[in-house]
This record gives sequence, structure tokens and C-alpha cells, in this order.
Amino acid sequence: MTTLLTTHDIARIVSKRGLPAVLRQLETRITADFLRWAEFDKSARVASHSEVGVIELMPVADATRYSFKYVNGHPSNFQFGLPTVMAFGVLAEVSTGKPLLLSELTLSTAMRTAATSVMAARALARPDSATMALIGNGAQSEFQALAFHHGLGIREIRAFDVDAAATERLRRHLAEAAPELAFVACASTAEALRGADIVTTVTADKRQAVIVTPDMLEPGMHFNAVGGDCPGKTELHRGVLERASVFVEYEPQSRIEGEIQQMPADFAVVELWRVLSGQAGGRRSADEITVFDSVGFALEDFSTLNWLRDTAGELGLGRQIALIPELEDPKNLFGALRRPDTATQPPRSWRSQAANSSASIRGSDAAQSAA
Repeated sequence: MTTLLTTHDIARIVSKRGLPAVLRQLETRITADFLRWAEFDKSARVASHSEVGVIELMPVADATRYSFKYVNGHPSNFQFGLPTVMAFGVLAEVSTGKPLLLSELTLSTAMRTAATSVMAARALARPDSATMALIGNGAQSEFQALAFHHGLGIREIRAFDVDAAATERLRRHLAEAAPELAFVACASTAEALRGADIVTTVTADKRQAVIVTPDMLEPGMHFNAVGGDCPGKTELHRGVLERASVFVEYEPQSRIEGEIQQMPADFAVVELWRVLSGQAGGRRSADEITVFDSVGFALEDFSTLNWLRDTAGELGLGRQIALIPELEDPKNLFGALRRPDTATQPPRSWRSQAANSSASIRGSDAAQSAA
């Protein structure tokens, strides 16, 4: 059987654990997986583009588990009462291919993106950062603001969105969730950036926009560029990148989708895992400008799906579903159509056989590693 987690289950996890704790735990899990970067079979996501949006598949695997995420990005979805981004994901067992978990990832992606942003800023931003400009006050803005407040000690949010109603919604939510967090609604991007230590850009338009220009830069700023996440979609003027040290998740994917898609192929960037592992330096001085060109990478979803499965198990959440037929005779697939009542019941011999198979494969892998 496969565990199913719905949006209701994710909300219950947050209710039981608290959002600050969930964000910390996700950051810890994502960091741990980035530190074993070489163990993963990685690839850029597979994208299907249309005039109005994009639908993507994001796969990754280590020797034990495989995951993928289905995710879309449709900026005009609000007109139809739908989120701009919607997602679900699957976690499977490498040794047998058996799907272990089917989970919503719309809420979870917002949380893992915020946790990843904090992970990067912890390595790249000035340690004394206290003020964050938040450009784009849509669906991810509360998650970003609260993650930086609880995770990095940000004490003031300077917010701007072309939609004033979105900024007002953000203000109300933050006043309720973190009343100690100062909030300043700004009339422009330039006003929001004035005096900011960290700048998070998380706009939704699928176009090569120029949200931040070089004249807005101040020494020591760290940019958390989240919104530019597909071909033809950027937020930073190339002059900002030319004046900054730029860090990415997975360079082959970022070259296609990130802010650096507008730069020449030899433009220097550093993958974040190298900074986290000590193989490369991060911020070199208090005045240096740093950019985390964040497009979202499948490894972050792998970490999230594993954390969700573990946490749901601890809290007794989710339900078991027959996502695949579980048969007494694995060769008799046709029999599942003739006797549908038996196709949903796992045979007594099935689990022990799968467990023995998994143990055998893991033993083989261990022997090869030792060799």
C-alpha cells in the first residue's frame, strides 16, 4: 500500500508542529541532503511550455529512494480561482520501484522554498542582517517572511507589490503570525530596497522583467532571487549579476531557467552545495553583494517528501491507498480486473518477499561500495 497525504494532512502537520519548527526541520533535512550531493542521480527538470505557463517534472534519486514532483507555473491562474503554482510528488523505493508516498506539494513547496532560501542566506548573507525587502507579495510571501524572521532573526519586512491588496493581505497575516515583526508597506521596489540587508524577489510574471536595477544596490546586500524560475523569466537586471557573486543550486538547470540565463555561458557561478560543504567560499566581505539564483531543484523536494513521510508516520497522519495492484500471483495482472476486491488487499507473502528483495539489493550495493 502507498501512503497518501492531502493538503489537510499537511495543514495538520503544521498545526501540530508549528510553522517555525517545520521550517527549521525542513532546512535541516535539505542541508543534510545537499551535503551528500555526490550520492544523487541528478538532472534538470523536464518542462512543457505554453504561452500561458509551464508544466514540469522534477526527478532525483539516491541509491535507496527515488522521487519526482509534478509542478506547474501559470501566472494568470488567479483569474480562475487557482493557485499560480500547484504540485504533487511521489517517493518510491529504488530496490523495487514500489511507490511509498503520494503527497500534495503545493503547500509543501512553499515551505521548502522558504527553508532553502534561509539555508542559502545563512551561508551567504551578513550574519547581522535584520531587514528584508520582499518584492512580490503573492502566495509565497508569508512563507518567505516568516522563515527569515524565525530562521535568521529578520526584524523588519519592507514589502512592495504592484497589487496593493496583496501587500495588505501580507501585512494582516504577518501581524497575526508574528506581531513582533515590523512591517513597512512601500510604494516602489526602490523604496523597499532602501536600507535592506536581504532582498527577496518572488514575482510571478512569466517574462524577462527588470525588478531590480544596479542603481538600487547597496554594499553588503544579499539577494534571494526566487521568481526567475523558467526560460524567459527573470527579475534582476544583468548589471546586478555583474556586480555580485552568484550562487546556484544545480548549474545545468540554472543556466536554462535562472537569472543567469541572460548571462554568457562562461559567466562564473558557484553551486551552493560546495559552499555548505566547505569546498568553496561564500561571502568574502561585509560589503560584497551576493545573489542566490534560486530556481528550485528536485533534491529539495526529495528531502521534503522523505521528511513528510517520516513526520506523518510519527503523527499518525495520512491514509493507505492501493495505488498499484497487490496480487497473490504477481504475474496474474489480468486477475485484478476479474476480482477487484482482491486487488486492493496486500497478500501475506508480498511484504516479506519485498523486504527480502530490498535487503538483498542493499547488501549488494554495500558490497560494491566496499569494493
